[in-house]
Order: sequence, then C-alpha cells, then structure tokens
Amino acid sequence: MWRTCLLLGSALWLAAIAPADAGSAYVSNEKGNTVTVIDTDSWSVTNTIKVGQRPRGIEFSRDGKFVFVAVGDDDTIQVIDTRTQAIVDTLPSGPDPELFTQDAAGKVMYVANENDNTVTVIDLEKRARLGDIQVGVEPEGMTVSPDGKILINTSETTNMAHFIDTASRQIVANVLVDPRPRFAQYKHDASELWVSSEIGGTVSIVDPAKHAVTGKIEFAIPGLRREAIQPVGIGITRDDKTAFVALGPANRVAVVDAATHAVSKYLLVGQRVWHMDFTPDEKYLLVTNGISNDVSVIDVAAQKVIKTIQVGELPWGVTIAKP
Repeated sequence: MWRTCLLLGSALWLAAIAPADAGSAYVSNEKGNTVTVIDTDSWSVTNTIKVGQRPRGIEFSRDGKFVFVAVGDDDTIQVIDTRTQAIVDTLPSGPDPELFTQDAAGKVMYVANENDNTVTVIDLEKRARLGDIQVGVEPEGMTVSPDGKILINTSETTNMAHFIDTASRQIVANVLVDPRPRFAQYKHDASELWVSSEIGGTVSIVDPAKHAVTGKIEFAIPGLRREAIQPVGIGITRDDKTAFVALGPANRVAVVDAATHAVSKYLLVGQRVWHMDFTPDEKYLLVTNGISNDVSVIDVAAQKVIKTIQVGELPWGVTIAKP
C-alpha cells in the first residue's frame, strides 16, 4: 500500500511540473489567421484556434504554460493558455512583429518589428514593454547566444546580422551576409552562428567571436534553377552534428553535416517549406509548407519524411514544448 501511494504521489507531482501541452505542436497559419494544434503522438489535428491577423512567429513560453504568437497586422503578440487553448493576454510589440525569441529564463522577450526597424524588449513577468533597439531595415531573424549575452537580429534589406549586447541593449557588431537574411541559429556549443539568406541562396557561417563570415553553405538540386532555392528556417540537433535547412519554393529540406558544412541529402516535402521545430527527444522534425497548407514530419535518424498533416492556410511557424 505504502509503495502504491508513493508511486501515485510521484506521478501526480510529475504531472504537476510537466509542461501543460508537452505532446502538442502549434502551427501558425499566416493567411488563415489561425493556429493549428497537432498531437505529436497520433500526428492528428486536435484543435484550431482563431487568432489575430497574419500570425507568423510562434513559440512556447519556457515553462510550457503559454504559446506566444506574433500577429503582424494587429501589431501585437497574443498569448495562448495551453490548458484552455484560448487567448488570455496580449504583449506590447511594435508595428508588424514577425519573429521573436526569449532569454533562457523566459523572463525577457525580444521582438523583431518589420515595419519600424526596431527590436522591442518585453518584460514577460510584468507583460510590459521595456524599450526598443534600433536595427537595420526589415528586421526578422532572432536568436540569443547560448550564454545569453548576445542577441542576434537579421535585417532583410540591410543584409546584416546585428550583434546586440543584452545587458546594454546596444549593437556591438554588424556582419554583412548574403541578400535577404531570414533566420539565425547558433550551434549549441556557441562555436558558430548560421544565417540563412533567402535571395542569396546560402547559409553564412559566422564566427561569433570574430564577427566574421568564415564560410558559406550552398545548395544545388538537379532540375531546379538556382533562384528557386531560397533558404529560410534552420534546425541544428543538440549534439551539433546534423542540421536541417528549409529551402522555400524548392520544396526540399537540406540535410547538412554541421561539422563539415557539406550537404548530404535533400528531402522532398510540401510546397514552400518555411520553418521547423524538433520534438523534445529529437526523434522527429516538423516543417511547415506554406503553399500546400500542410506540415511534413521528418524522422531525424532515418532522414526521411514519414507523415504529412493538413493544417490551415499558409502555415508559417511551428513550436513544440520542450521539458
């Protein structure tokens, strides 16, 4: 009896501290003005949440209790409670928020505002705007260094990755990359910063300490024109061995050896593949396909697509709760 009670108590305690929606993926549908909820065990759609106009950037809060979604045409960040799957609050961004990121503690959010060339800083505990950082034209890509000291923003028209000190909120370096940088991702060991350039058709490898481009990943797919290959989303496994790069209208995800930067494989997915996220165990990678209105599920170890899930209109971003 005592053992049974102990096990029951442990189960209840684990349930209490687990993320509210650990088995779900949330997909922002840019044209449908909805967020699709997918059960990552059954790979089925469990709910469709009506949100504001033009949802794009989407991310779980660090504690897994909320999902944040940038609704660009409403100039705000909406907050979805993962238990009720209802909008419960809004956060004060600038005009046309697109992508955003959080610090490791989940206390501060940084939002790229495409229309006024700023990054808004938000106190997530107080739900208050702390200030704005002036950056280049059409800011989009956002990430924070593993040590939390540097915020990266990419500006699409300025063609730069801006290195911002998170303490002073000042730009400390600007790195020129290829045209229209859309996304930035650090390796987990902080040795490299990867920046995708949609029009340039490359991923720039940046040395974060030297603030210099040290190499570029290029892509070639038989039968496709070079201009049809437009890198956007990037996902790097926790061991920093393998990377996946979404190639937009090429309808492929490139598999890249993260050490040598060599492309090993191209995976055919849906039409206009955009952003991606791993399941917590990294067994699967979900990618959004904007034109075909679906999500592809990639088996990471096997490096093959195993499932296609129909979602809303023009899926853009995807987020999955991490423990």
